[in-house]
Amino acid sequence: MREYTGKNISLMKIALNGDISEEMRIVAETEGISVERVRNEVAGGHLAIPANIFHKKIKPIGIGRSCRVKINANIGNSPVTSDLQGELGKLGTSLKYGADTVMDLSTGENIDEIRRGIIASSPIPVGTVPLYQALAEVEDELDITRELLLEVIERQARQGVDFMTIHAGLIREHLELIGSRTTGIVSRGGSITACWMKHHKKQNPLYEYFDDVLDIAGRYDVTLSLGDGLRPGCLADACDSAQYAELKILGELAGRCRNAGVQVIIEGPGHVPMDRIEENIRMQNDLCAGAPFYVLGPIVTDVAPGYDHITSAIGAAMAAWYGASFLCYVTPKEHLGLPDAEDVKQGIIAYKIAAHAADIARRTGDGKAREWDDEMARARFAFDWESQFELSLDSETARSMRNSTLPEGERKDGGFCSMCGEKFCAMRINRRLKDDK
Repeated sequence: MREYTGKNISLMKIALNGDISEEMRIVAETEGISVERVRNEVAGGHLAIPANIFHKKIKPIGIGRSCRVKINANIGNSPVTSDLQGELGKLGTSLKYGADTVMDLSTGENIDEIRRGIIASSPIPVGTVPLYQALAEVEDELDITRELLLEVIERQARQGVDFMTIHAGLIREHLELIGSRTTGIVSRGGSITACWMKHHKKQNPLYEYFDDVLDIAGRYDVTLSLGDGLRPGCLADACDSAQYAELKILGELAGRCRNAGVQVIIEGPGHVPMDRIEENIRMQNDLCAGAPFYVLGPIVTDVAPGYDHITSAIGAAMAAWYGASFLCYVTPKEHLGLPDAEDVKQGIIAYKIAAHAADIARRTGDGKAREWDDEMARARFAFDWESQFELSLDSETARSMRNSTLPEGERKDGGFCSMCGEKFCAMRINRRLKDDK
């Protein structure tokens, strides 16, 4: 077991030394790949295993192209609503429906308490955005200092945060590129950083003092998720000079992470039309030397508020097929409000569908992702309803939908559903083809 030593004890450092950790063995077994491959990809910066040494309850997962696609669920309170019990409820929903990680994006009261409770209760990696807490602890974003940022980053690392979004890629030189945008800067971290730089006429402190961030991350093994502060907030702003200028800096920072032995993933765009998604993935892979890509959506159309778990899941499936390794879910309330537990469920299910569809296409685990679907097909043709429910991403909803449309006596053993009824059921009729042979 790794212990705090005041030096870099990251899994990347271990892998670079040619050694294999227990975390690597768990990921290899879970993903069905060799442990040597896991070690080599961690050493090369192509696979991340977010696992802070102080998150004792964690079951390690792998994020990279050789692994199944992972999904993240965002939880956390706001200055307007929610508390610790509410956030633990969202965590429970996230675990129940299969999120691979959660991010605590709390911006309201009792942030340390909420995070402590989430980490203590979570067997999956927990992420944060330290800049949010730094802002919550001052009167105005202009009052944020380098010292406060680094103190918050280390405080969160000491609590056991496994990965952190660090908005270090947005630099002063980028500010002149956003003037023509329709929606400007839509990232909270990006907008805070941009206003701070413009007012103080100074460079982004997270960029200027990135070596200090690397030092903290290495000592606790915090995976750095390099945030895209200039991600597009609408289709009109997608793939513009600002987005790609920041991505180039993220590539440089990813190289510094690898040189320092710190695990890294790269965050990707929000709103991108379908015909530009492949371009985004290809450019990220080239500029960031194959570091795992963590995408928010992308949302492929701007006109469906209330349904952005759908508009984004379309883009997420495409992004994962082209090579993204990690999908940040979007809930129906995106652009409208703080999600509740039901919104969390809807977002997770949409993204589980997107990730699994991509795993099938990518033949993740030597094609084993497809076995789940083939088993479902056999159960469906056999009218084995219980097996179908058990194999469903959301068994409760599947069972409820069927039962609500059939008389009670026909629910369990009936060889049909209410879509066609018994007489018009194609699969029942199809059985005659086999019987007549």
